[in-house]
Amino acid sequence: MSERAAHAAARGRLERLVGGLGLEPSPPSPCPYLAGRESRLVALRPNRLAPRLYELFLELNFRRLSDLVYRPQCEGCRECRQLRVELAAFQPTRGQRRCLKRNVDLRATSAPPAPSPEKHALYRRYLEARHDGKMSGSYEEYLEFLHQAPAFTEEVEFRADGRLVGVSVFDATPQALSAVYFYFDPELEWRSPGTFNVLWLIEEARRRALRYLYLGYYVAGSRSMAYKAGFGPHQLLEDDGRWRQVGSRTGGRIAP
Repeated sequence: MSERAAHAAARGRLERLVGGLGLEPSPPSPCPYLAGRESRLVALRPNRLAPRLYELFLELNFRRLSDLVYRPQCEGCRECRQLRVELAAFQPTRGQRRCLKRNVDLRATSAPPAPSPEKHALYRRYLEARHDGKMSGSYEEYLEFLHQAPAFTEEVEFRADGRLVGVSVFDATPQALSAVYFYFDPELEWRSPGTFNVLWLIEEARRRALRYLYLGYYVAGSRSMAYKAGFGPHQLLEDDGRWRQVGSRTGGRIAP
């Protein structure tokens, strides 16, 4: 059996296992992406979330939070679709190349996630400027949200002249990197730090000879997620488990 066929078979077994668990979706809550809609999730906690297992979960439209994996299961809506960038084909746009030039002075240091008062202070400033108040910014929340993570989670610090300007948390699986969370100094919006973070992750994944960068869910019509479509070519996960090509390569669906 080829490696690709073995991977597809393992994913099929996991899909059947998850389908047989009878997972109950969470109570409905306001959708954070589309106004007027309700969101529901199913979640489970694997005994051991290894990198290869998590990669299979990603291909089943799951994401992780701490040691939980979850995916939306909303009534009448299937808009939350996993988006992954094809690394071999990716070409930065003119605006993305300008972003790289604006940030040429940044120094990136990658290591296992390590909490610190300096990072927590940056996290709080970011939440105060960018979020809706649903997250408290407390040190306990910071630890639970970003540092109760599996062993394959990594963190990169971006610094300018020694000053911490951004922190990116990501997961590393056999074929991909998967963006988890990025927070940055809100005073440095002019740098387009979110775009720079994705471009750095793309280059880091290429350096590791990986195939994809997962950017999480993409929701058509959500302003907060529109930036993800700017990194291409990329693929969107369809309801039937196949990947739909979006970008400069020949259109159509890609086998699982």
